[in-house]
Amino acid sequence: MKERFVKYPFQGNTHGLTMFEVTHVYQLTPPPPELYPVNEYIVAAQTWHDLRFFAYFLHHIEPRLNSRVRNFLLREGLDKYDPERFLDYKQSCVLAMLECLESYAPYKGAEFLTYAHHAIGNALIQCRMMEESGSFSSLDEYKRVRGIAWLYNETGKSKGEVVSEYAAREGCSEETAEQYLTVARFNRSQVSLYVTAQDEDGEETGEDVTRDDSWDYTAILWNGSQAATVRAAFEKLSYREQRLLEERNAICMTCGRVSPISERTSFVELAVMFEGSTASGAERAYQRAVEKLTVLLVEAGALHAVRLRRKSVKRIKKKIAAAVYEYQADCDGEWGEIQVDFVSGTAEIVRLAEWDTMVSKVFAKRVIRYLIQTPQEKIVKTELIPFKEI
Repeated sequence: MKERFVKYPFQGNTHGLTMFEVTHVYQLTPPPPELYPVNEYIVAAQTWHDLRFFAYFLHHIEPRLNSRVRNFLLREGLDKYDPERFLDYKQSCVLAMLECLESYAPYKGAEFLTYAHHAIGNALIQCRMMEESGSFSSLDEYKRVRGIAWLYNETGKSKGEVVSEYAAREGCSEETAEQYLTVARFNRSQVSLYVTAQDEDGEETGEDVTRDDSWDYTAILWNGSQAATVRAAFEKLSYREQRLLEERNAICMTCGRVSPISERTSFVELAVMFEGSTASGAERAYQRAVEKLTVLLVEAGALHAVRLRRKSVKRIKKKIAAAVYEYQADCDGEWGEIQVDFVSGTAEIVRLAEWDTMVSKVFAKRVIRYLIQTPQEKIVKTELIPFKEI
């Protein structure tokens, strides 16, 4: 288009793409002629066989497209602030719309975005499928795996009950259903697996398929999408620290095998394994190993963490009514401060860490959510809270 240009071209920043760039990639200058409704751009593109009108369409619907991608990433537990990933998902949606353009029939009364809604959803799910550690022969197979994973997680039923129910609902054999569940459970041991379903409004909703019997650091110790980074951090630990983490989490860092939680080693057994230690001593050693590995992974950029420490408390009848906490983003830099009123269930950010109004605020909100949702008896004076995405 000689008469129009990209309004916000990529700057080639040494730090990579920015979120502003990838969320404004289809903005044009000067703005395209206004047509109402915007569906008229699609009609014009079909009538004149001119993709310029499709570009004009993207210019106007880009905020809605951004919202669709952002919501999907949030439901999948992925980082919505990762520009490269965001752009990949977004471009896949645009390609899906282009494929729908030729077969779209405006005279049938449906808006183009309504017509392409399912195709866009499939494009997002296919992007997610490509990031999973498991291998899937098709998008349909991946959807079935997600479906039985959701059923397994949501109902809390036994494996046999879930297999029977899924087979009856989908009209497949129990042997096939069991294969899908086996794939889902294996994939869950490597990376998080989420399921997308349709809510009452036709929008997609996601559910985490990890069961309540999962434990905190298995996904950190063995992450299929960042295995090399995790191994490099793990190798920096001492032999004792490595054994503590592997035995306690029932995982082999050499092959990635994750055993059932019932097979993990108790702290009493760890104390016997490392002579001269008590069960409480083994537990403290394990927690120190966990913290050390967490810090190494934060430094490597594999995950994020908030270091939390309690500054002061106000008690009413021996129960903590309010408290002041300091927090540090990614274990480095100046500390921020948060006041929490446990009686009213409210919190206030007094000072942002590093005085950063962007990223640090995200960490502060993580801390607040943790403090409000966690029972007081489980909140210790100092703590390191890891999480995968900002």
